[in-house]
Amino acid sequence: HSLACLTPPAPAPGVPIRMNTQLIGKISLGCTVGLSAVLVCMLAFGSTNLGAAAPARMSQRMGIKPVNPMKRNVFVNAAKKAPSGKVAPPTSRVKNTDPLWLPNTERPAWLDGSMPGDRGFDPLGLSKPAEYLQYDVDQLDQNAAVNKAGRVIGKYAGGIDEVNTENSLSPYSDIFGLKRFRECELIHGRWAMLATLGAIVAELSTGVPWDQAGKVELDGARYLNFNLPFTISQLTLLEVLLVGGAEIYRNTETDLEKRLYPGGAFDPLGFSDKSPEQTQRLREAEIKHGRLAMVAAFGCGVQAYTTGEGLIDNLSFLN
Repeated sequence: HSLACLTPPAPAPGVPIRMNTQLIGKISLGCTVGLSAVLVCMLAFGSTNLGAAAPARMSQRMGIKPVNPMKRNVFVNAAKKAPSGKVAPPTSRVKNTDPLWLPNTERPAWLDGSMPGDRGFDPLGLSKPAEYLQYDVDQLDQNAAVNKAGRVIGKYAGGIDEVNTENSLSPYSDIFGLKRFRECELIHGRWAMLATLGAIVAELSTGVPWDQAGKVELDGARYLNFNLPFTISQLTLLEVLLVGGAEIYRNTETDLEKRLYPGGAFDPLGFSDKSPEQTQRLREAEIKHGRLAMVAAFGCGVQAYTTGEGLIDNLSFLN
């Protein structure tokens, strides 16, 4: 009887088994929060030292003095090489100035670490510079018994990061360019930061989840509790014209640096006019926040699709 009580009842014949979508959404939300925490730790502590930090802190809590194998090897080698039995002082440990996205990995040759936020992450080699092969013409003699295929007669390295103003919609000469990937990543990160913050603020202020806001707007466009004399179709057309015009105007810029960081009116507080070290630090912080915001925006989409609840309602299980 005890086993029968613990066994869940079998579903009735013909009744489909439904998955608990709310549970799936909460699990995905927890995974997103955990992944964001791991990324924060990797970016904050430097990925090459991430694996050694936890055992050291655990040893300190247990009262065990941790032994650094590098220092031990230095002492032993110095004792072997030092004359007259004197132990030479240990050499200072060189600080890691090139943290990577994963410990014990090597940086790809095409990622030199000069860009902000470059941690050598390109496992698929998407940003690897393309190399084009030039082939000779195949033999097309119909009277010959064998027509040989053309062989490689040369190589050509294309200018991946070249920008021209002839095509305002696609200014790059190649879509698989490192500079183009960085531009797309930075723009997507900026939009994701605005989207995640806007979704939270809008739901807290109006009580309407971000994925249900379109249904509310169908009854009439409103902004700050003021009725707008526009329909959804008119607002959509207006947004396409404004955003599309701004994008075409942005693509007329041929300077790769100004395409990412235009400055001027987009920097009213003059942060980019400070020292080069501060500018590099701010750019590093921006790309880190943008990456975390993209992960957060993806998590918001997953939880909205699986649970049908808003961001604030999905956090109610923390209470």
